[in-house]
Amino acid sequence: MHAVVNEAAKRIRIVAAVVRDEAGRTLLVRKHGATVFQQPGGKRDPGDADDLATLARELREELGCTLVPGSARFLCRASAPAANERGHVVEAEIYEVAVSGALRAQAELAELRWIDPAAPDVPVAQLSLEHILPLLRR
Repeated sequence: MHAVVNEAAKRIRIVAAVVRDEAGRTLLVRKHGATVFQQPGGKRDPGDADDLATLARELREELGCTLVPGSARFLCRASAPAANERGHVVEAEIYEVAVSGALRAQAELAELRWIDPAAPDVPVAQLSLEHILPLLRR
């Protein structure tokens, strides 16, 4: 007899942000206990009206900054093995956004780093490495 696997339970839906600086670098974050860096963002909460509400909340909670209204530009939808949850696949809606305010790692974040998308100098999660950073090299 074969075990039935609930595929929906293995999928993690998130919204991810591409934040860039004047030099064209992109912001990556590392969670406490993680070894790889990834785009900021996260899972939608029941109270979040849409993707941008999720991003605004996550950026405020994790980085202490504000999403600039009207700045979001949808980049793509992508999926890859989850960086921090073994056996799961992350499915992301990815937006390039502008933020205001000082950025600082808080909540579940241990560190943030500005990287050159063409030459990351830190270990990067598969979703960012294969799907997001290549878009930023154009």
